[in-house]
Amino acid sequence: MSDGSTPRFLQGMFEFGGNGYDKPDLIDESLRYTVPAGATAQPVYFRGGNSTKQMITVVLFRDGKPMRYFPIGAKGSTHVALRVVEDLLADTVLELCVAAPPGTKGSVVVDLGLVEF
Repeated sequence: MSDGSTPRFLQGMFEFGGNGYDKPDLIDESLRYTVPAGATAQPVYFRGGNSTKQMITVVLFRDGKPMRYFPIGAKGSTHVALRVVEDLLADTVLELCVAAPPGTKGSVVVDLGLVEF
């Protein structure tokens, strides 16, 4: 990008098991992102898909606290444009976690787009 920004993506297809809506678990270590020193990042969009017969929720954590919730219906998908400009300062840690009813097993597809500058 000519404006000095760099796109970053947390994405992939992952298997998961549900432990309850009140117990979100990190989906995969690759879905953890730390804003580099001297940089700022902004989330741009989230897309997700759910293979199960249950509603699941993908939870975006910021420094260990829930920042955004993305519910995904049974065998459904979602696309959320994150139009609000929200600066994530250096050393901010983002993690994508999943919350689902206990015993739920399935796959989730996630794609979180960020811009780093």
